[in-house]
Amino acid sequence: MRASGPSPEVTDPGPSEGDRFLYHPLGRLKAIAEDLWWVDGPEIGMGVGPLSVPFPTRMVVARLASGDLWLWSPTPPTPALLAELAPLGRVAHLISPNRLHYAFIGQWRPHAPGAVAWASPGVRERARSQGISVVFDADLGDRSDAAWAATFDQVLYRSSGFLEEVVFFHRASRTLLIADLIQAMEPERMGWLLRVVTRLGGNRAPGGTPADIRWLAKRRRRAARAFYEQVQRWAPERLIVTHGRNTLENAGPVLERALGWMR
Repeated sequence: MRASGPSPEVTDPGPSEGDRFLYHPLGRLKAIAEDLWWVDGPEIGMGVGPLSVPFPTRMVVARLASGDLWLWSPTPPTPALLAELAPLGRVAHLISPNRLHYAFIGQWRPHAPGAVAWASPGVRERARSQGISVVFDADLGDRSDAAWAATFDQVLYRSSGFLEEVVFFHRASRTLLIADLIQAMEPERMGWLLRVVTRLGGNRAPGGTPADIRWLAKRRRRAARAFYEQVQRWAPERLIVTHGRNTLENAGPVLERALGWMR
């Protein structure tokens, strides 16, 4: 008999009284579909000093056909989360979808002996430049590894700039996982300064590609178009992002709004 996960009715309750920015409860499984969950994590800062911008974080947990667990963009392994994962399966894969999503992978090592840490393009160099010690065992590319080929399709978004990202599509639930190519920051959860920043940055809910990523893609229009066409062929019904609001139904219009510039 397979271990059961949280009820599909578990959802984010919205802004809390004293903390509107994060998606409470943190570090707990929230069901997307059968064998697929998301976990909201703590705030991280991107930038330097007074220019640092806070971002909420999120990971996805999938149970593969083998029964092993696959963790995308891991958030911290809190005791409550480890307790929820234990009956579901063995943590076997730790996924860095792009060079900005890796910082907590090292924390999972003591709790996931034998797990494979998968590197996105440029993440090793990024970790070294930030003084973060993390060991990767294998590299992600355009094709799904045999360990999860029955569960996920994937494609590598290629850019001439700072960020390249491996995007995953969970076939059974028609769920697209995107770390930074689409962000959906909610203005009602922010102070006035962040509202201005996200409006200028183009990464507000229901979803948009940040302006810097769009600018960096100018020299690789053909690659961006190929990526867009692949996403269209998948026709996702759900969109899970690491920063901001998820889209749990009718994701097509959100994806077109966010990625239509790639056509």
